[in-house]
Amino acid sequence: MARSAPWLVADIGGTNARFALAEGPRHGARHIRVLPTADFAGPGVAAHSYLDALAAELGEAYQAPRWAAFAVATAVTGDRIEFTNSAWSFSREQVQRMLALDALLVINDFEALALALPHLQTAQLRAHAALPTPQGTLAVVGPGTGLGVGAVTPTPVGWQPIAGEGGHATLAANDDFETAVIGHARRDFDHVSAERLLSGIGLPTLYRSVAAVLGRPPADLSTAEIVRQGSTAGDSTCVRTIDTFCAMLGSFAGNVALTLGARGGLFVGGGIVPRMADFFFASRFRERFEAKGRFRAYLEGIPTALIVEPYAALIGASAAIEARLARPVSRPRRPRRPA
Repeated sequence: MARSAPWLVADIGGTNARFALAEGPRHGARHIRVLPTADFAGPGVAAHSYLDALAAELGEAYQAPRWAAFAVATAVTGDRIEFTNSAWSFSREQVQRMLALDALLVINDFEALALALPHLQTAQLRAHAALPTPQGTLAVVGPGTGLGVGAVTPTPVGWQPIAGEGGHATLAANDDFETAVIGHARRDFDHVSAERLLSGIGLPTLYRSVAAVLGRPPADLSTAEIVRQGSTAGDSTCVRTIDTFCAMLGSFAGNVALTLGARGGLFVGGGIVPRMADFFFASRFRERFEAKGRFRAYLEGIPTALIVEPYAALIGASAAIEARLARPVSRPRRPRRPA
């Protein structure tokens, strides 16, 4: 049957595209490959390369997928997809034809990550205290190349994702130091969004702003170097930068939980925080998550956890296909005969 698994699933960010085959969210993903986006002209070419290599590897056991879901790091508003932090762009219909698919779903990457939340197991998470349980609205924020936000809420017909671009909301300061840091960043940007500082592309800006407020000369450091030196106490300015990052991320995550009513849990995804997990759990993240004045008790009751599963969005992409296939097929109603 054309709708049968395996399905092609992809998580496409600003730096890497992750491809895999899947048979449903409960079965995870297999044959995972990570391809640098800089090596390919677009996702269709990258997916074709992945499938060709897989066919050569599996031989007669290979079965070409007929359904696919791409989770993309940008807003999805129509057939044409333009990436925010990548030169890639593509037409959904053209890629569907290129890959000989019966259907290609294209969803926001944090919509996919949100869809994965109800399916994540204990080993795929690390919690501040009790693990969140898949009930009520669940929200996720994720500093990767950019900063993503998503949520999922239960409905009578299954989990419904809530997609958005919350990472581009204006970043707020919580104390005088953060006010000065944001003020310095505003010299370069008319609008200082959360993503401008709390992301892979934003960490160097945060580092330079922290150094300026402290009156220290900044070094020419990459995001990876800032994270490494900050989380291992290799450089005091990097330590202050990572401390500020975790604190501001906590405030931002608390805002997301309040806005969405995410009583079931707030999850942190993306590729940055898992690389400094011990520092993160000892940081001010949870303190600042709860620091909402009269609504402190509300936030205290919301569990927070770090997603340590690197391919969670692939699980969510698989869940998106499963949900689409579960929809009843609508048939045109026959016109009624006149009496």
